[in-house]
Amino acid sequence: MSDQHSPEIDTSTSTGTSDGPDSRTLKRVGIGATVVALVVVGVGITSRINATNQLEAVSQEAAIPTVAVVTPTANQGGDGLVLPGNVQAYNSAAINARTTGYVRKWLADIGDRVQAGQTLAILDAPELDQRLASARADYQTALANRQLAATTSRRWQSMLAEDAVSRQEADEKAGDLAAKNALANAALANVRELNALRGFTQLKAPFAGIVTSRSAQIGALVVAGNIATQPLFTISDVHRVRIFVRVPQVYSSQVHPGMEARLSLPEFPDREVTATLTRSADAVDATSGAMLVELQADNPDGALKPGAYTHVRFAFQGAASGMRLPGSAVIYGGSGPTVAVVGAGNRVTLRPVKIARDEGKTVLVSVGLRAGEKIIDSPPDSIRTGDRVQIAPPAKPDKANG
Repeated sequence: MSDQHSPEIDTSTSTGTSDGPDSRTLKRVGIGATVVALVVVGVGITSRINATNQLEAVSQEAAIPTVAVVTPTANQGGDGLVLPGNVQAYNSAAINARTTGYVRKWLADIGDRVQAGQTLAILDAPELDQRLASARADYQTALANRQLAATTSRRWQSMLAEDAVSRQEADEKAGDLAAKNALANAALANVRELNALRGFTQLKAPFAGIVTSRSAQIGALVVAGNIATQPLFTISDVHRVRIFVRVPQVYSSQVHPGMEARLSLPEFPDREVTATLTRSADAVDATSGAMLVELQADNPDGALKPGAYTHVRFAFQGAASGMRLPGSAVIYGGSGPTVAVVGAGNRVTLRPVKIARDEGKTVLVSVGLRAGEKIIDSPPDSIRTGDRVQIAPPAKPDKANG
């Protein structure tokens, strides 16, 4: 019996031995797969976090504006203060019609030199002619009535001397003569007024000068007193000209009548004209911060034209001091001109400055800048103090253009 059961015991033992290693292997494989999966997930999460951080860094970097900077330079030279000036004729008159009519003829055109009293145009005024004829007829009637009243008054005075009429009746006739005399004088005044208006049908030059504008056209209707229309002619006396300049307040104390200045014109770059300061407003305009002054200069050859732009050079003390900066670097706001200065850590500071003179592309700053500072050129409107910026690299010179 024992021999029959022993094989069964051996078979059971061998089966249990063979199943043990396979179970452990499966567990190891499962654990390994889990570890690998965790590693893959960890690597993916780490990669995503790095990508997110890089994206945030790029976004923050892109949010910082890139700006170009310029460095102010000290103004060199002692050429004085150069300001823009406006040339005006010594005398200028706009010729308008004093009476309503039609242009029959014009006798002067732009560029013509005319003398005082010279006729420029002739108007036809038929309505005025009719009024004048009626006024003359009324005057003749008034003269006849006055003559009759005078004769009657003399007769009644003669009869009064003979006691043929009463004093009351003689006085009434004398009063009627006085009334008729007043009516005659009124009629004469009306005739003279219309005669004067008829004289205005000839437009004449008030002084010797040059015709600088003409809008008169043959057959055109002109209405007296219509200030909305252009003048028929403009006469300018240019034998001498006036130059108006606005001098900054900082130099206003150096302005005085009799001082000389030099004028230069764009059309005559090699020529300068001497002008003398004649008067000043003695008041600083609150808007521009400058004082208006007038200079005068002789103009024998007509080189200085009315309405022209000129550079006026004053020999003011300290006019050449300051820092020169491109005009595009200045911010003009309600609090006055400012510049955006880039400091430590590329942080921006808005600093107020005082402009001594504006030369177009460049400005001369008298207060607010130091040499070597970095100033943002063409700063954005949204720039504020404390903002961080990136400085653009300097532009490389174009080799093709040398």
